[in-house]
Amino acid sequence: MRVAIAGAGAVGRSIAGELLENGHEVLLVDKAPTAISVERVPQAEWLLADACEITSLDEAALQRCNVVIAATGDDKVNLVVSLLAKTEYGVPRVVARVNNPKNEWLFNEAWGVDVAVSTPRLMSALVEEAVSVGDLVRLLRFSHGDANLVELTLPPESPMAGTLISEVNWPQDTSLVTIIRGNRVLTPHPEETLEAGDELLFVAAQARETQLEELLNAERPEGAQG
Repeated sequence: MRVAIAGAGAVGRSIAGELLENGHEVLLVDKAPTAISVERVPQAEWLLADACEITSLDEAALQRCNVVIAATGDDKVNLVVSLLAKTEYGVPRVVARVNNPKNEWLFNEAWGVDVAVSTPRLMSALVEEAVSVGDLVRLLRFSHGDANLVELTLPPESPMAGTLISEVNWPQDTSLVTIIRGNRVLTPHPEETLEAGDELLFVAAQARETQLEELLNAERPEGAQG
């Protein structure tokens, strides 16, 4: 897979390093000469250019990229790069970094963004996820379909504890994708039983989040067996 990363700062270089370790081709693009540090990521391709300029993106051969990551520290730049990548070059997957949470609403399909990653939101979500049991925590927003990656740790008093996945009447437009149980990562199976303390990861439509949280936290009917 060929990936172009706009922004060769600490974030861009870190992403490049991870992708290279996984066997992908990576091109780092930055207009600041001081950011071009080939020795830090020697396996990557480097391009000194303004990623907001069509001529620069032509030189980067963006049409050959499977993914573009807009990872600069400037939200305006990340939006322009995303829009150009999607509309001018037809890049299948565009991921954009959100620096200011107030701008998060702009990072959507209209601007060519498939996945928006808000570092402040993600950090606060990870804090919430670590201390919250029974609360739905939004980890990541997907532009297409207005869907989010959300997490909920199943509380001991949940009526779903001890229930087979196949027996749960999940809300429409929600999908359980992973169960984290202790040190294990489980692929949901219809005959798998939910257990108290399970970290459940869902892709869910935003409109269904409240319904999903209520389902997993509802009080047991009086006299019901756990």
